[in-house]
Amino acid sequence: MASRLQLDLKRLDALAFHRRAWNEPVIRRYHDLRRDKGDAVEALDRLYQWMFVPITLWPFNIHDVFASCLERLAKGKPLEKEMRLLLEILPAPPVEEVCAVVAQHEHEVQRGQYEGLVTTTAKFDATEKAAALDPALNREWLRIKELWDVHLYCDHKGVIRRTLTTERNLRHSFSVNWKKRAERFQAVFDAFCLRWNLYGMQRDKPLLIKLSVNLTPHGTMIFVPAYWSFDPKRDVRWDGVMKLHRARAPKKQGAVLAEGLEHRRSMAEKLKTLDVEAKRLRLRGGKRHAFLCDGLGLVEGTDPKRISRLRNELKD
Repeated sequence: MASRLQLDLKRLDALAFHRRAWNEPVIRRYHDLRRDKGDAVEALDRLYQWMFVPITLWPFNIHDVFASCLERLAKGKPLEKEMRLLLEILPAPPVEEVCAVVAQHEHEVQRGQYEGLVTTTAKFDATEKAAALDPALNREWLRIKELWDVHLYCDHKGVIRRTLTTERNLRHSFSVNWKKRAERFQAVFDAFCLRWNLYGMQRDKPLLIKLSVNLTPHGTMIFVPAYWSFDPKRDVRWDGVMKLHRARAPKKQGAVLAEGLEHRRSMAEKLKTLDVEAKRLRLRGGKRHAFLCDGLGLVEGTDPKRISRLRNELKD
């Protein structure tokens, strides 16, 4: 029978972005500490569960925080107040059904394949081909390479990326220190990418921006490139987009539902007061039920389960 450790590592194997390669050391360390210290690591159980959630849904780098916790516990030190607060505030991880949908999407994102959510690639293909063959683009790229050793700014795939924009176009850093050579390069490269609608270069290949749909920990982002003549009815597979988004969204929303919820909460508050009064009057059984129904404006034959559900409204 496979051990708990082996089962957990197998769960990482199913995730995108080489999760096992960089998560396995802390997973093994956790199991070692669990064996050696037992109850001392129980406080990390929720954080440990987050280690198997698709990284797209992580609100911060769970791996780094988890590793810091393990390091402290391994030294026999208690968790800091800030860490204990974080563990209390962090909600439970998304349910397995949500994780499964997002995990599948992550594999497609890792391969740069958004075609499952886009009905046509003709607009992208035509613009990509034109960019690759444009002599002006190639001349500008050669001038950049004359001024900088661009290999210094490549990742392991040979990709240089422009500065990314974020939600509501808020910039993590918007300053340019022209005294720093790296920042001068990034400013010039960002201007180059803006001119040619690129998200970067892979060696000498221009990487055109795609129409894309991405999940974030907080919502669903649809990015339409500036060059794209957008046709919402024809360009996007909305059934696929909604499958991704609805995986986390509440099943029902709207003004009518909100009014109904507010009414139930008002009834629940009233029930709370009636429960106290019924206890003071020592009412039990049928008399108690009749008293509660009368106070809530319900007929006496109302199912007691309805009142129980109303009582749980405040707890929820």
